[in-house]
Amino acid sequence: MKVKASLAVIVASAATLAALAGCSSSKTPTTQDDGVFTYLLDRKTTWAEEKIDTMPPLPKASNLLAFNVSQNTPLTFAVDKSTLTVGKDGVVRYVIVVTSPVGARNVNYEGIRCDTYEWRRYASINDDQNGWDQGAAFEFKRIENGELNAYQAALYQDYFCASKLPVGSAEQIVNNIQYKRTQTNINLR
Repeated sequence: MKVKASLAVIVASAATLAALAGCSSSKTPTTQDDGVFTYLLDRKTTWAEEKIDTMPPLPKASNLLAFNVSQNTPLTFAVDKSTLTVGKDGVVRYVIVVTSPVGARNVNYEGIRCDTYEWRRYASINDDQNGWDQGAAFEFKRIENGELNAYQAALYQDYFCASKLPVGSAEQIVNNIQYKRTQTNINLR
């Protein structure tokens, strides 16, 4: 009986070794990249920004949603909720109104690209305050954190983006700004 059991173990071991030998490759391992396997996050993508065909309407006071940037700045910051959009390209676009203590206003149409931590300006309000000046536009550039008036950083971190993606639809983002639900507040729940 013991001989039959031992013989069965030997036969099973031999079959296993034969199967493993058939799986081995004749290639010797190298440290050279064969280019066949690429991690998903290492793949290069071709990003294209959506074309902006029309400018949004100029902001109305009833559509402005204030948000906090810093306790150290005298300026107030507000997004026009009617202009906020989330593009298929991952860019959150909005009209921003920055007001000084004496009432001077800067109004810009801008976009924040969540995957690269960048922002760009599409237009600024013209000198007559009755239309858009697209001559003030510039391409995407890195968001600066350290400035007192770095409202793009506040919008990115608090309301627009998480894990390099927009946090939701335009409606969700507007609701978060309106009810002061920052990403920090949401993550603490």
